[in-house]
Amino acid sequence: MASAPNPGPSATTAVLASVAALGIWRLLAVAAPHLAALALMYETETDLGSRLSFVLAWGILNFFWITLLRRPALSGALSLTMVVVLVLLSRLKHDVVQMTVNFIDLMMIDRDTVAFLFTIFPNLRWSVIGAGLVTLPLMYALWWLDPFRIRRLPAFASTLACLAALVGYSLYHPDEAWRGYYDDGYLSKFFRSGVSAVSDFAQYGFMESAASTNERLNMPLVDACHPAGRRPNIIMVHDESSFDIRAAQGIKVPPRYGDHFKSFDGKQRTFLAESNGGPSWFTEYNVLAGLSSRSFGRFAYFVTRIASNRVERGLPLALRRCGYDTLSLYPAYGGFMGARSFQVTTGVERFLDSKDLGAKDVEPDSFFYDKALQLMGQQPPNKPLFTFIYLGANHFPWETRFRPDLLPNWRAPGNNVASIDEYLRRQAMSAEQYRAFVAGLKKNFPGEPFLIVRYGDHQPEFAPNLLEPGLDEGALGKKLDAYDPRLYATYYAIDAINFEPVKSEAVMDTVDGPYLPLVIQEAAGIPLDPSFAEQKQIMLRCKGIFYGCKDGAEARRLNRLLINAGIIRGL
Repeated sequence: MASAPNPGPSATTAVLASVAALGIWRLLAVAAPHLAALALMYETETDLGSRLSFVLAWGILNFFWITLLRRPALSGALSLTMVVVLVLLSRLKHDVVQMTVNFIDLMMIDRDTVAFLFTIFPNLRWSVIGAGLVTLPLMYALWWLDPFRIRRLPAFASTLACLAALVGYSLYHPDEAWRGYYDDGYLSKFFRSGVSAVSDFAQYGFMESAASTNERLNMPLVDACHPAGRRPNIIMVHDESSFDIRAAQGIKVPPRYGDHFKSFDGKQRTFLAESNGGPSWFTEYNVLAGLSSRSFGRFAYFVTRIASNRVERGLPLALRRCGYDTLSLYPAYGGFMGARSFQVTTGVERFLDSKDLGAKDVEPDSFFYDKALQLMGQQPPNKPLFTFIYLGANHFPWETRFRPDLLPNWRAPGNNVASIDEYLRRQAMSAEQYRAFVAGLKKNFPGEPFLIVRYGDHQPEFAPNLLEPGLDEGALGKKLDAYDPRLYATYYAIDAINFEPVKSEAVMDTVDGPYLPLVIQEAAGIPLDPSFAEQKQIMLRCKGIFYGCKDGAEARRLNRLLINAGIIRGL
């Protein structure tokens, strides 16, 4: 009798044998990036929707690299590297400007941004080089170890399927803009913001404007400005994070706290900013260009960078037309959010950043006031000067005492939160140093006329919780998205030396930020160019409201007029 036939190994045995033949290290090379990504997802994503977006984004990255390389191990490693870099950059950005990286950051990469990063982080260059020296050999090893090959067509189809699913989910359930200020959800927010950004850009470009209009603005002539009387030197002071904290209930303030917010006539006026808690450059755009950052929609965060070399309209240009020299003192590096390029575009002839001024880290207000006095002393006689003084001492954080040697007699009012008392101390320092600056102007320039306009650029980051103590973060975010005036109100004040501000109906008790250049020109008695004359009519019709008037229709119409006049280009 013949022996029983050998059935051969079972299917399970065959699989195990194949696995053994491949080697545990090669299998780990394929699996490890996915396991690491899974751990990263649970660590950084906070809800089901963000985790679903993470999975779809992970699929897009992996299948994209597989389509190019056909190797899943190397593709997974490259995808994981990109996600880790995104997380690190998001945390870095959040530490600096309180917002995580989104897709528009990728659209806005330019030389100024790269130069700024390498300036404030001088070791970053060597970190990038070191990471490259480690990563390249590792990628070569994965290329050699990877035993699998995946066909390109199924990989490409999978990429499209993941992309379609992510786009569909993002359009059906768009991510709220205020979530960008949360330090989490890095990958999901990045990809979902890409869907929103591309959709918005396809609809209206970078900036909203009316579709068409038959109206036209006459281009302002260089020599057409002939103000009556003597032109005052104009000083505009950017009072960082300052507002009247008495708007919140139960806050104890020092005696005569409210004096700092009053104008020469004893009135306290309200300035409605377009940012809250951090992005000062929104207000920088308002007070220099005289336009609304809200017209840029989701691109508003990058408004100064987008407007550079595109929006050639603003207060400095209008004053130069009337014979003024223009000067700006800036407390950070000029590459930050494209500040130097933007301010030059709006007409600033001499821009001095922290490096030019010799600033060391964060300087008190007196540092910039003293520099301004020094530079004003170099001004030719009978040549009026516009000076923009951008302060930064009252910037967060308020958990640590800034320059304890200053204001030695300060007594804390005794609020329950120490950071609020520190905020009040810094406001008191600002008020004291501003008074010294005014005294310096009177002493150094006797008989010279000055118009000084100060404004709070936005409320501090803790203000919404003080003003609306019963609301959670989601409800506060919705109020911020709706531009609740209570959460955006600061102050503006007008002071004068050897000059009587001109009375004007434009100097209202409450104004939107973009109207401040108009208020300054009216108070100084400067004839308005056609674009500001048109904006004044909008201001009077809308009672000091700009973008919020007629649901943005007035702002879109003015944008279109400026585009047709060639003042705004390429948006």
